[in-house]
Formats: sequence, C-alpha cells, structure tokens
Amino acid sequence: MSQPTPQLTVYGAPWCPDCKRAKKFLAEHRVAYRWIDIDQDPDGLAYVERQQNGGRTIPMVMFPDGSRLLEPGNDELAAKLGLSLAAERTSYDLVIVGGGPAGLAAAIYAAREGIDALVVDKAGLGGQAGITEKIENYPGFPEGIAGGELADRFVAQARRYGVELLSAVEATGVERDADGVTVSLGSGQQVMAPAVLIATGSAYRRLGIPGEEELIGAGVHFCATCDGPFYRGAGELLVIGGGNSALEEGLFLAQFADRIRVVAHGPELKASRVLQDKVRGHPQFTIHLNTDVRSLAGAGGRLTEVVATDRDSGAEYRWRPEAAFVFIGQTPNTGWLGGPHPDSGVPSGGTLRLDRWGFVVTDDAFATSMPGVFAAGDVRAGTTKQLGAAVGEGIAALIAIRGYLQRHSDLRTLEVNA
Repeated sequence: MSQPTPQLTVYGAPWCPDCKRAKKFLAEHRVAYRWIDIDQDPDGLAYVERQQNGGRTIPMVMFPDGSRLLEPGNDELAAKLGLSLAAERTSYDLVIVGGGPAGLAAAIYAAREGIDALVVDKAGLGGQAGITEKIENYPGFPEGIAGGELADRFVAQARRYGVELLSAVEATGVERDADGVTVSLGSGQQVMAPAVLIATGSAYRRLGIPGEEELIGAGVHFCATCDGPFYRGAGELLVIGGGNSALEEGLFLAQFADRIRVVAHGPELKASRVLQDKVRGHPQFTIHLNTDVRSLAGAGGRLTEVVATDRDSGAEYRWRPEAAFVFIGQTPNTGWLGGPHPDSGVPSGGTLRLDRWGFVVTDDAFATSMPGVFAAGDVRAGTTKQLGAAVGEGIAALIAIRGYLQRHSDLRTLEVNA
C-alpha cells in the first residue's frame, strides 16, 4: 500500500520530463525522498487523485508538513526547501561560480585570507562528489567516505567561515569592463567583483545513440547513487564505460542486481589496477571489451533491449537489462560562457578562451584570457578530473587570485597569512 509517510515523497511517472527534473534537483541537493510511480502503483495514483480532487498533475511533491507542490519548477522547490536564491549584495571581492570541491576549497581559503567571496552554483553544493556513493582515494579517510558526507563537510566548513553560498542559482554570463568583472545570474541579478573563479566542473557525456534521449530516467541513467536503489532485486544491470567511474559505480550497483554487465569501447579497461582486480574477481561481473552499444529500445517508459556490436568479430548482442548506467567521460559545464574558440591563440577583446572541447584554457597560475578571471577543477583544460586535484587547484587558484588582488589594489584590507 502506498500511503503517505512523514517524509518528502515524489509522485510521478518515468515518461514525465518534469518528474525527471524534480528528481535530479532533489538528488543534486542530497534531499532524501520516496519515489512513487503512479503508472505501476494504483494506490499511489488514487492518492494523487484524492489530493487533486480527481486531477493527475505530476510531479506531485508531498512534504513532511502535509503541504504539496504540483509540477514545481526548480525555483519553487528551492524556495520550499529554504534555499537562498539571491545574493545579499551586488559587490564582492571574489565571485566563485561553481560549488563543487574546487570552488568550496577556494572559498574556505578565501575566507581565511579575509577575501569576501560569494559562491554560486546552479545545482546542489558539493558537485559530483556529493552524489558519489563512496570515495576511497581522498587522503585522510583510510576506510573511504560517502561522497555526500564529504561534500557536507566542505559546505559546513565554508559556512563556519561565513562564506555566502547560493545553490539552485545559475550563472548566465561573465563580462569584463573598466570597473571589474560582472557575473549575470539566471534570476536577473548581477554581481560584480575584481576577480572571478570559474569552477563549474563537468557533466556526464551521453552516448548519442537511438533511444537514449527518450529513456533517460526511465532505464538509462548517469548516476548509480541516485538511481541504483530503484533496481533492487534486478536480474541484470548494464554499465557502459571502462574507466574508474564505470567500475566504481558498477561495484555499487552489484548490491542491487544479480549480474553487472560492463561494456567498454576500447581493447582494455582504463580504470586503476585495484578497481580492475576487484571487478575481474567479482562473480557477478561480465566484461565485454571492444564493444559498442548501438541502440536502446523501450516500451511503456521502460528499457527493454540494448543492441551492441563486437568490434572484432562483428557479432551482434541483444541484452535485456533492467537499466543501463552510462559512464563514458565528461563534458565541461561551459555552455553559459558561449561556444569554444578555435584552439589557435588567445582571442582579443577580453573574451574567454576555450579549447575545442569547451574546457577553459588557463596559464600555469590558473588565469584565463580574460583579466581577473581564473578557472580551476574539472572545467579547466588539462585537469586530471580527480577530487584531490580539484581541491588542490581550487586552493592554488585562490592563492593566485590573492596575488592578483594585491597587485591591482582591488582589496583595501587584506589579511595575509605569514
């Protein structure tokens, strides 16, 4: 029986795009919720109809206090969850765009240096680390640590130093003029600072094959932590990719399914030797190398078939996993900065130079081609896409920013540690 319980509950259906968006928003902000698929749960559908006097508007989000939101936008969800959506002021010493490990590490060091910083993130604070099941290679945690817990620690430390943090607020542009750098926000607000740090990270790359777009959130996923628990008791789950993320998430998914089938495009896995040994020695795993996934098919809002081809033999495979989880790399979150410039010199006019893949190009001091604008973490060209490296880059970039502010006398009072 699907009766309401004193927790946040989302009523929706796999085919509903607004349901997918709401679930993604809650997952990014690490808000626990219960999902009720009204297509599969008659009691859940009946409850929705009672709440709406016969209506069936979804998603319907029920809150512990008994209140509800029907088909809410991210701004409505943010307001209901008590998230601040506006900067307290219009001028700061430093604006950090991106609240993942690089941005938060920079913010913590900025506060300790007496630099007044604002952190803006369009999703939830913590970045991809916040939605990773377990992180085992971050120094200081010999037994590993849940990604959400580590992200919460970053956030708590930033708040302790009084850093102003905005989540669910998107940056839409950055411009330089004689007075400094202006960052435009999706809310219509503009904030100005002598310096800006871009730390917007990257997003999971998609396959770009038939059936993928239609099945995202309905059998095709990019976050095992977010969606793996929905497949508890599954016979088989598919993991596409051969790097660290693919194998780490595959090991996490093994607790929910009898079989994990790993499909890698290359002739060998690219993950660390430790992860490869774990997977190869795990009785639930089957590995396919030199194999391309060609198409995905579904029916009734569910994944029903995956078609793949062995690149060596030409043999065609047809698998029927309950879900496919895609981990094939990342794309930088730089769409808000405009398209990439040709990788053949720094553009004139104070614009930002991006490489041909869209990553922000910097010098050795993390400075971009726009004076006063720096970049760190997974959004930067040449990044190693490792959590520890992102934290280190955020700190190193902040030190470079401190020097920039001192040289340009943009900060009247600056506490410098000996």
